[in-house]
Amino acid sequence: MVAAPTLRTLGALRRDPTWSDFLERVPSVKDELRRNVIARLRSGEPLFPGIHGYDETVLPHIVNALLAKQNFILLGLRGQAKSRIMRQLVHLLDEWVPVIEGCEINDHPLRPICRRCRQLVQEAGDDTPVAFLHREQRYVEKLATPDVTVADLIGDIDPIRAARGGHVLADELVIHFGLLPRAHRGIFAMNELPDLAPKVQVALFNIMQEGDVQIKGFPVRLPLDVLLVFTANPEDYTARGKIITPLKDRIGAEIRTHYPRDRSTGIAITRQEAWWQRPTDRPLEVPEFIFEVIEEVAFQARKDGRIDQRSGVSQRLPIAALELAISNAEQRAYRTGEPWVVPRIVDVYAAVPAMTGKMELEYEGELKGAEPIAESLIRQAIAQVFRQYYSEEEFRELIEWFEAGGTIVLPEWEATARLLSVLKRVPQLLEKADRLARSARYGDAVRVSAAELILDGLWAHKRISRHPERGYARAEVHAPTRPSGPPRRVN
Repeated sequence: MVAAPTLRTLGALRRDPTWSDFLERVPSVKDELRRNVIARLRSGEPLFPGIHGYDETVLPHIVNALLAKQNFILLGLRGQAKSRIMRQLVHLLDEWVPVIEGCEINDHPLRPICRRCRQLVQEAGDDTPVAFLHREQRYVEKLATPDVTVADLIGDIDPIRAARGGHVLADELVIHFGLLPRAHRGIFAMNELPDLAPKVQVALFNIMQEGDVQIKGFPVRLPLDVLLVFTANPEDYTARGKIITPLKDRIGAEIRTHYPRDRSTGIAITRQEAWWQRPTDRPLEVPEFIFEVIEEVAFQARKDGRIDQRSGVSQRLPIAALELAISNAEQRAYRTGEPWVVPRIVDVYAAVPAMTGKMELEYEGELKGAEPIAESLIRQAIAQVFRQYYSEEEFRELIEWFEAGGTIVLPEWEATARLLSVLKRVPQLLEKADRLARSARYGDAVRVSAAELILDGLWAHKRISRHPERGYARAEVHAPTRPSGPPRRVN
């Protein structure tokens, strides 16, 4: 961060060649954003670093709104980076701007709008004290809830201030400013706009259009210079009675966000956001197919009829699932004393607790339960990833081995060496697993993980059977719908 300028008075600003032109131009915050957006477009510098999958869809619309100097709203389901985008807008502001020192609403030294600052400039002139405000301090965010009041957003009369200053309650000097005036010359962001009470929405659209409000019946003119950005769920935003029509009419652009449209984009987001490269005394290697299975779970969930698609399936699902899968692999490494941490397919199932709370179920899903649905989604995801690397036909010898009565058990907490000795009994298995482990640093552990992918992939395609204690056997052609007794242990 560049250090703040050292100028301390309005006169010093006027005499400084760097700031004299700024003072005369008095650019609005929307002009400032427009200028900096154009500069980044010309230089090719990314406007929203770390935002994946929106380069051809969402971001061009945001840029258009900023170039048009419009307030806008981001409409999207949970976990679609709406808040992250809003918070990154602050980096499109100038790093430092001069303000009148001590002003609650960051008044411009030459264009103050509050009475205190107008009086100060009139009395002190060039000796008016100034300070510099960093762009991070020019962003105000609020979550809209039904209990938010007009006083919270706009302001209220402060009787204590009136008593101490000897002012009447009708005096502008006794106003305690709310969040929106305090965002003057910056960005005001509001999450979940439809949750705001209608009377508060009225105050909001009035200040957007007219620049004035009434506080306790006293008219106060507040020509605020602010960019207003909102977020909302599309279902809430379009539902009748959720948001008043005049406010919708005053929002310049409605911009729709979306979930990742391909698995590689989702993986890039998950890699970026998850805490998976963690400090540990055991080196970590996450096979690429583990990333793919975990991400595919979210893709399967977003089209599953048992899950409420109006609520959505947040990108936080694969992020949290990856973290838990790695933690389970960590736990196994410490239990067995292995010198590495390599997640297996069994660790993806251990991440079910990260999935169940992130899915709103329809009636059919409620009947079945969140955990069985999460496990079903993992099975579907494994089937998809398996097809990406293998075909069922190339495992004919392996399947015949199981059909001839072959069985194996792969305990969750077993060490790699022991599992390899079990897997070697199955024809073709390790040979095919090597296809995914050739470039791995910890080859044997990744071979075991890839072998589990193969076995679970064949199980997902109903070519072999798998029992709860992770035993694999020949496919059960006539499996009962309800077990008549305790599950059979595979030896």
